[in-house]
Amino acid sequence: MDRLNRITLLFGKDAISKLKKSTVMVVGCGAVGSFAIESLARSGVGHLILIDFDKVEKSNINRQLFALDSTIHKNKVDVAKQRIFDINPKITVDVFNMFFDETTILNVKPDFVIDAIDTVQSKIALYKWCFENDIPFISSMGAARKTDLTKIKIGKISKTTVCPLASKIRRIVRDLKIKDFPVVYSTETATPQKNGGREFGSVITVTGTFGLMLANFVIKKLIS
Repeated sequence: MDRLNRITLLFGKDAISKLKKSTVMVVGCGAVGSFAIESLARSGVGHLILIDFDKVEKSNINRQLFALDSTIHKNKVDVAKQRIFDINPKITVDVFNMFFDETTILNVKPDFVIDAIDTVQSKIALYKWCFENDIPFISSMGAARKTDLTKIKIGKISKTTVCPLASKIRRIVRDLKIKDFPVVYSTETATPQKNGGREFGSVITVTGTFGLMLANFVIKKLIS
C-alpha cells in the first residue's frame, strides 16, 4: 500500500498531486522546525529546502526530532536530509548549512516558507526576502517557557497578544512597513524559570505543537 494512502483518503488524489509538486522552504531545523519538516515530509510535499547553520547538541535531545545520541555534533540540515530520505526517498531535499541574514542570497523560489528561526534579526531578514520575492510565509513566535497547549494560536502578527517576541516583531515590521502575515504564537504568560541563566527552558509538547501547526497551515494552503 502507498505510504501516502491515509492522507490520500483524507484529502483526495488531486490534493496529494499538488503536495508532490510543491516546494516548501523551512528556515530553522530545531525544536519547532524539526516537527514542521517531519510533517511536510510525511504528508507528501515533494521538494523541501532546509536552512540552518547549527549542529546537534546533547541539550537538544529533549525537544528536537533530529537530535539523537547518534547525531550529536552533526549538522542539523544533514541529519534532517537523511531522515527525510528514510521517510520517503522520492522527496527532493536541498540543504543550506548557513545562517540566514540580510546578506543571504538564494536562487530558489519555494511555494511557501516556514520561519522557525530564533533570532529577531534573521526573522526580519527572512520576511524581507519573502516579500521581495513574492513568496507567502508563516512565522513562529516564542515557544519557550510555555506549557499550555490550549493557548497556542494562529493569527496575523498585527493581532498577537501577550507574547513578548511577537510584540517586538510587531513593532519592527510596522516601522518597516512590512505587510501583515500569519504567525503561530501563544497567549500564555511565560512560566518562571527554575534556574537562572541566559537560556530559556522549553518542552517538546509545546515546541512540537508550534511546528505541527505551522506545517498544517502550509499544507492546507498548498492544497486549497
